[in-house]
Order: sequence, then structure tokens, then C-alpha cells
Amino acid sequence: MTRISLSDFRIDKIDETKPGRLKPVAVVDIGSNSVRLVIYDGMRRAPAPVFNEKVLAGLGKGVATSGELSEEGVERAIRALTRFRRLMEQTGCRQVFALATAAARDAANGEAFIRAAEEALGHTIHVLTGEEEARYAACGVLAGMPDANGVTGDLGGGSLELVPIKEGKVKTGVTLPLGPLRLMDLSGGEMTRAAEIVEEAFRNAPILKKLEARAFYAVGGAWRNLARIHMSATGYPLRVIHYYTIPRHEALRLTEQVSRMSPADVMEAADVSERRAETLPLAAMVLNRLLAMSGARNLVFSVLGVREGVLYANLPKGKRKSDPLLSATWDFARRYSRSPEHELELCDWSDRICNPEGIECTRRWSRLRYAACMLADIGWRAHPDYRGSRAFTLVSQANFTGIDHYSRAFLALTVFFRYQGVFATPPAEIAALVDDKAIRRARVLAGLFRLAYSLSAAMPGALPGIPLELENGHLVLRLEGENAALAGETVEKRLAQLGRALGRTGLLRT
Repeated sequence: MTRISLSDFRIDKIDETKPGRLKPVAVVDIGSNSVRLVIYDGMRRAPAPVFNEKVLAGLGKGVATSGELSEEGVERAIRALTRFRRLMEQTGCRQVFALATAAARDAANGEAFIRAAEEALGHTIHVLTGEEEARYAACGVLAGMPDANGVTGDLGGGSLELVPIKEGKVKTGVTLPLGPLRLMDLSGGEMTRAAEIVEEAFRNAPILKKLEARAFYAVGGAWRNLARIHMSATGYPLRVIHYYTIPRHEALRLTEQVSRMSPADVMEAADVSERRAETLPLAAMVLNRLLAMSGARNLVFSVLGVREGVLYANLPKGKRKSDPLLSATWDFARRYSRSPEHELELCDWSDRICNPEGIECTRRWSRLRYAACMLADIGWRAHPDYRGSRAFTLVSQANFTGIDHYSRAFLALTVFFRYQGVFATPPAEIAALVDDKAIRRARVLAGLFRLAYSLSAAMPGALPGIPLELENGHLVLRLEGENAALAGETVEKRLAQLGRALGRTGLLRT
């Protein structure tokens, strides 16, 4: 098996502490239903949103029948954009990506609105074509799910963009006029008629054939609320929408149920605004028909879409190839650990238990192991009695992308065992998201971390000179020369714990 090392992964290590290295960047998204401002901490592979606000302006309401943007929606949008301008000034955003989608693209008064919107915002607004909107939505999914393989679907108020993605590449997509606001206008609010319009559009969309036995990646605020409803109904323990996955048969049942709900029922089930509640049954129906008329294997939710896709597409090619999870966990190491350089050494030190006698080190598991190393010291500032629970909560709820729920639970359990004890009883709800293999591996890494920190005191320079080897059924730690002084009861105890986790006998040689 090919040996994997940290150098096999690209990590975006931009450091905002250096002058001029990282500046806030804003994306203003003028959609058919909402107008939103998101300010990110910079142009990098795993940007963190530092401000996020939306206004449900309803610009596209009535466009399908009247041909013009809603007068009330225009007023609400202009007020929001005026506010957004001041917020961007206050936060020092010099780089702004302002874009408008289906409503402004299709309405007869769209150009006049864009002129007024640009004056209010103080920036040029790019009206996306349907092809551009589809491509950026798919880029957003890839930004957060580099291994995505299937078809992305971004549902806005006026349109649905469908784009195949495979092996990190975006294929040619289509735009369909199936947004909930448009369907509401065309159907006169009749669900049966709306379903007929949707089914007719899907019958003439060959792209659905590319969904056969593959995943459908759902993007958009309306569909994210379906994930929340399903989580609540099933008692799912991890309220993180990104990468939340529902099998096909459950997704069909969920969307069928929500499509039959009244707005009042939706507001109670999803805790959404009245404006959102009016369109969610239609959004559910669109998804139900898409799943039913295709061979999609499952439904996967993405919190990243057009806005993140714009940032991703504008990154240098080298940064786009950086790993989003490792870039984000490096940020955690830099912000929360005593020495981020030590965590890099810990990554290399952990390679020493990668062989048939130790733990499996495929590319997937090596990536998670390195992410765990980056997170190994994030709880040190907490009270000793709360380090385990604090680190566990921080990782399980962190705003990471590039990671599914199984892997997130694994990382959370690893830091929990690192602070609480290698053989501590894990939180049952999160432990249920993984298998025994992941729990065993989490214990092994936690044991490795506890041993490493007892030797290095979290400072760089020590671990590279301390051999740790698996030999003939033993785990051998060598403390020679000046390192012999590091031997002691704590080291012996933690070496024994790591050996037990590996099913080996720990031997200390000085």
C-alpha cells in the first residue's frame, strides 16, 4: 500500500495576523425570493462567514404572470441593499461580488431595478445567466464536498438549476423555470396544477437520467428547511445540515408529507417565517417529483451554493485544490492550540503507527487522522473538568465543510477521548453515528495524543526526535540521550493505554 503523508494534501495556510494577507470579502446575492449579504473573512479555501443577513424581499413574486418585479419587493430590496452598503463600509470590504439571479434576469423592469440597486449598493451588480447560475451553484457544492458525484440542484424563488458533477469537475447544466414563486404564479396557488407543470418540465429534462443510482445534492434555503424538519421528526442528534443525507425512500416520504402541509403547519414544523412557509410546500413538491422521476440514490444537503461557488471559482487554481477540512482545522490549530507547529509535528508522529500492526492509513483515514491532530489541543484553555465536553461540542458543531457526519462524529469523539480519557464512555447519541471501527480508531488517536503531549508539553521540536515503533506485537517508545529524562509514571501509564488501544504491549526503552 502506498504510504500517505501530510505532504500529500494541500492546505491553505494563509495567516491573517500578517498585514495585508487577509481582508474581508462580501457577496451580495439578489435572488427571486431573498436578498442576502454574506461577509467572509477572506479569499481562501475555507472562508469563514463573519456576517450573514437576508431579507425575504419576494422580488420575483408575480414575474411569471405580470412580467415585472414586485413593486413591494423592489422597495424592500433597495432598503436592504442600502443597509448592506453601510455594513460593508463598516467592515472594510473592498472586494465585493454582487450578483442577481432569475427575477432580475427575466423581468421587463429588471434593468431599471439593477440600476437603482447598483446606486443603493455602491457596486456593480452582475446579472447571472442561467448557465452561470448553474455553474456557480455546482462550484459551491464542490467547495464543500470535493468528492461529490451526482447532480446538484439549486432551487431559488424563480428557477431550478441542475448540474452534473463528477471527480471535481462541473459539467453542463440546465435552468428550469420551477422556482416556488414562479410556480405559485403559474398555478394560481393550486398544488395539482403546479405538480403538472413540474412533471412536464422534468419529462423534457434528459439531465435526470444522469441521476441514476447517484446522489442528488440539494442547495437552497427552502430545501435546507426540509432537512431541519426531518432532523426534528427523527430526533437526529447532530443538527448540522451540511452533508446531512436522507435515503431515497425516506426523502420521498418527507417531501410528500411537507407538500401537503398548510403554511401554518410548516411554520410549526420548521420554525420559519410566514413568507417562507408559503413556498415550502411547493419546494417540497418539486423535490418529490425530481426524486420520483429520476433514479437518485439518496438526498444530500449542501449549505454552500452560488455565493460560495463565486468565491471558489475566483480562487487561484492552487488554492481550489487545497483540502477544505484540513484548511479549516489548521485554522483551529492556529487559533486555539498552544503551538500550531507542534500539531504539524504531531501529524508526522502519528504516521509511525501506520502499518498492518497499527491502524489503517488509506488516504481517507489519513486525512481524518491529520484533521484530528490539528484539533488535538483546542481545549487546553478550558477548566480541566470541562475540557472533554468543550472540545467535543466545539468539533461536533464547528462550521467545517468537506466532511460528512460520520467523519465529524469521529473527530468529535477523538478529541473527547483525548481529554476525558482513552477508555471513557462516549456520548451515546453521537457515538451512534459511527461504527466500532471508528470508535476504536478514535481511542487509538486519543491515546497517541495523550502520550505525545506528556512528552512534548505541547511545544514543537521534541516529537521528531522521539522514536515510536510497532515491533513484533509491541509498541516501543525509545527515550534515549537527553530524552531519557522524560521517562516517568505518566509516560509509562499513557504508553500502556495506547498499547492497549492498539492491542499491543507498550515497552519503554531508555
